[in-house]
Amino acid sequence: MRIEPIIDGVIARSAHPLGCQAAIEQQIKFAQQSDPIKNGPKRVLIIGASSGFGLAARIALTFGGANADTIGVSFERAPSQSETGDIHTGSAGWFNNLYFEQAAKHAGRTAITINGDAFANETREHVVEAIETYFEGEVDLVIYSVAAGIRPKYDGSGAVWRSCIKPVSDNVTGSSLDLEHDRWMEVQLPAATPQELDETIKVMGGEDWQHWIDTLVNAESVSSGFKTLAFSYIGPELTHPIYLDGTLGCAKVDLHQTSHSLNLELANFDGNAYAAVCKAVVTKASVFIPGLTPYLLALYRAMKEKGTHEECIGQMQRLFRDKLYGANGAQVDGERLIRMDDWEMSPEIQRQVNDWLEQMDASNFTQLGDYQGVKQAFMQLNGFAWPEVNYTAEIDMTAFIPK
Repeated sequence: MRIEPIIDGVIARSAHPLGCQAAIEQQIKFAQQSDPIKNGPKRVLIIGASSGFGLAARIALTFGGANADTIGVSFERAPSQSETGDIHTGSAGWFNNLYFEQAAKHAGRTAITINGDAFANETREHVVEAIETYFEGEVDLVIYSVAAGIRPKYDGSGAVWRSCIKPVSDNVTGSSLDLEHDRWMEVQLPAATPQELDETIKVMGGEDWQHWIDTLVNAESVSSGFKTLAFSYIGPELTHPIYLDGTLGCAKVDLHQTSHSLNLELANFDGNAYAAVCKAVVTKASVFIPGLTPYLLALYRAMKEKGTHEECIGQMQRLFRDKLYGANGAQVDGERLIRMDDWEMSPEIQRQVNDWLEQMDASNFTQLGDYQGVKQAFMQLNGFAWPEVNYTAEIDMTAFIPK
């Protein structure tokens, strides 16, 4: 079959296996050619390992100098065939896992992927078993990189908590992009209800990260001196009404507070917990945030022109090499946050971004910002828009369907 990109607004409904393979290979090449990570961890658990920062962290730690073995947790759809013979391509993350595992094992590294809901107790039990089986019972680093819309309560009721992207106190009007139709849109977001805010914190805050670490500590599955890390975002003031001062921002504040409480708990193991504030990039999660996509257009142009633009793999390589396992130990700010957004938030970059955003509207956004770069980054998340891939070729998808 010939696989075409199917985009519904900002959701990709199809994935191309050869494009996903190209994405993995490109990130591996970047890590191998970068200054190496020294004194890095050797046994790493990544919760949320199939895309974005979680996947990039897995690649950087395996191929970027640390030579780590990894266990990755993700919840992805495999390719399948219906009773009527229709082929469903599965998710890009499923192919990412497949090609990462192949490359890691070819390099002599252990790479175990557990496909399951990160919120489920059963998944945590499987991970503990895998750590015992493949890592002699201990991990050196736990990375929490989960971005989800819902979190099942697993109390037998079938109920879930649902996250939302809304301001907290007042309605907010902002601009967004419809990547399907290359269209600028003005959207109004109503203020979240108290329940919506509470549920967003339940899904996107630090509680599940805390549960994971408690499970691993109680199972004696962590080494002395082990570290745990979760990813966050703050952004500039102009994005605060929708992000930092909204439901997502409140969830991230909860995540930061969890890093502090975990850090105190882990002192018994000479361990540490950190939240890393990352640079804004195109991910499957970020394109959903109104107000952020126009900012990405201006930011990508400004940082590319400055020569400081980083995608996920660049940030992760720099994070582990310079900010977490560097010669001077963990580099944190006054709030104990690792600031990977330092280049993004430089005054020079922010002045240029603000100048362009003041001029940007529906008539000029494709010219004034780096629209083609952002659109290409979005397409590449799902295996499309890779120059080296022949998208007119027929793909035998039945070969990928698990037996």
